[in-house]
Amino acid sequence: MKAPEMRFPEMNVPLLSIVDITLDNAQQFLIDESFNRPVVIDFWADWCGPCKSLMPILEKLANEYAGAFLLAKVNADDQQMIASQFGVRSLPTVMIMQNGQPIDGFNGALPEVQVREVLAKYLPEPWEAPLQQAHGLMAQGNYTDALPLLRQAYDASRQLASIALLMAQCHLELNRIDNAEAVLSLIKLADQDAGYEQLIAQIALKKQAAITPELAALKEAYTKAPQDLGVRYQLALQYYQEAQHRPALEHLLEIIRRERNFAEGEARKTFTSIVAALGKADPLAIEFQRKLFTLLY
Repeated sequence: MKAPEMRFPEMNVPLLSIVDITLDNAQQFLIDESFNRPVVIDFWADWCGPCKSLMPILEKLANEYAGAFLLAKVNADDQQMIASQFGVRSLPTVMIMQNGQPIDGFNGALPEVQVREVLAKYLPEPWEAPLQQAHGLMAQGNYTDALPLLRQAYDASRQLASIALLMAQCHLELNRIDNAEAVLSLIKLADQDAGYEQLIAQIALKKQAAITPELAALKEAYTKAPQDLGVRYQLALQYYQEAQHRPALEHLLEIIRRERNFAEGEARKTFTSIVAALGKADPLAIEFQRKLFTLLY
């Protein structure tokens, strides 16, 4: 069966993932909510040993799916009327509700892999919710907040090329050309479609536009005197000023390699400042932190 079309939460407003059912909220969460997303009902009791092994699995999956389905826990001893209305005869019993009707379920404590198989028929992938939120943020021009959601979806989806393209687009919109290139470099040849080629072309245009007269002059001076660390340091600073972080860090790293205390440590201070400005989670920052550590230690 095809997974139902989901209503994802508004930006930064997570859906409820787990709820304890009472007579007061049964209609709301067991029936009404099933028209918005699947509701997984777990009938359990304190005396039921298998219930205690199944419930942590269901709770783990509910948190993992982050609101894609609602886990509704029904204590069959306390809510005998509800259990009776659903025809529960043994515990644990799990029912999946959709559009006001039970569509699937199982009895007994299944291992996690089997529980996942049952739920997978009716649920979107766990990474679809952050991906949709990222789409919304990008539509608003909020590329900074979209990026961590895209990284989350990218990792959870086992690095889907389509998500990588969105990440690269965000980086380009934020003028992080190096990061965009790094993301695109991970895309396999078979996945390098028209969208990939378009982003590559945008990178080339941005690079060309970024060559200011100041940068051009320093590049020429460096070409004439590649051993002059002072010229190389000024070139690195100019690259940084124009948001070209990778070449800036590459030149600074080479200066440190050749003369660790260049300009009384200014090259190393600048290198560290650029990495800090990029942020600890930035892939480029992580890459060059490792390179500096390897060089120094």
